[in-house]
Amino acid sequence: MSESKRPLAGKVTIVTGSTRGIGRAIAQRLGREGAAVVVTYATNVDLAREVVQAIQQAGSEALALQMDLREIATIRHLFARTLNHFGKVDILVNNASGLATLKPTAKLTQAEYDSMFDLTRGVYFALQEAARHIADNGRIVSLSTAMTATGSPTSGAYVGSKAAIEQFSIALARELGWRGVTVNVVSPGVTVVNGNTHHQIASGRPLDASSLPQDEQEKRRLYQERMEQIRAATPLGRLGTPEDIANVVSLLVSAEAGWLTGQNIRAAGGIV
Repeated sequence: MSESKRPLAGKVTIVTGSTRGIGRAIAQRLGREGAAVVVTYATNVDLAREVVQAIQQAGSEALALQMDLREIATIRHLFARTLNHFGKVDILVNNASGLATLKPTAKLTQAEYDSMFDLTRGVYFALQEAARHIADNGRIVSLSTAMTATGSPTSGAYVGSKAAIEQFSIALARELGWRGVTVNVVSPGVTVVNGNTHHQIASGRPLDASSLPQDEQEKRRLYQERMEQIRAATPLGRLGTPEDIANVVSLLVSAEAGWLTGQNIRAAGGIV
């Protein structure tokens, strides 16, 4: 691939949660564009090695490092290892997250609440490490959800945890602008990963596990019905893919996006 098609050559990128789905698509896209990529994984080292191999086959360097977003020490270790191995960090993509627990407010447990906000705390401290170590003119992108713009029954805690990430990013954009560092958010809509969406959808009425039919075939029918409703409501006429989100991240980390900071890009096919 020519240098003009490898605009990130010489850049060092950390993509958290990059073994599957959206994170994997982002890591491989940035690797194809020439960036050296640090692939992080929570438990599945085999998947991480697959992503590393794909990036290396595209002609870029890659390194797999374990990180638990709930453990601040592992986040700091991630940055220390990256700096020791590559000598710098130019780009951070905060993608790592957990599953959404969607329940009515009256039913959500403290443990379920904590499990979501523990991950949000980890994003904050990843941003802190980036604020300390990212190179001048660097790029920071964090993933949120388009649901923060619309809300939904049963989504209060989950959406609140993502809205916090958006506010972290707005503040950091103002803190780091003098160094030429841009800080932005990408908020995906419904995104299909291997035939499933990256988060549950609670559309129109409260939804929790106890309200779902027990029959697996009926669950699948309900799922397909809701996905078709969302597809029909999307101006671009389809659901998103991980590659759609990777394309937006690619733009935001490019040199051409140097005048974009403190923004939240809702990558949802026009659905509002």
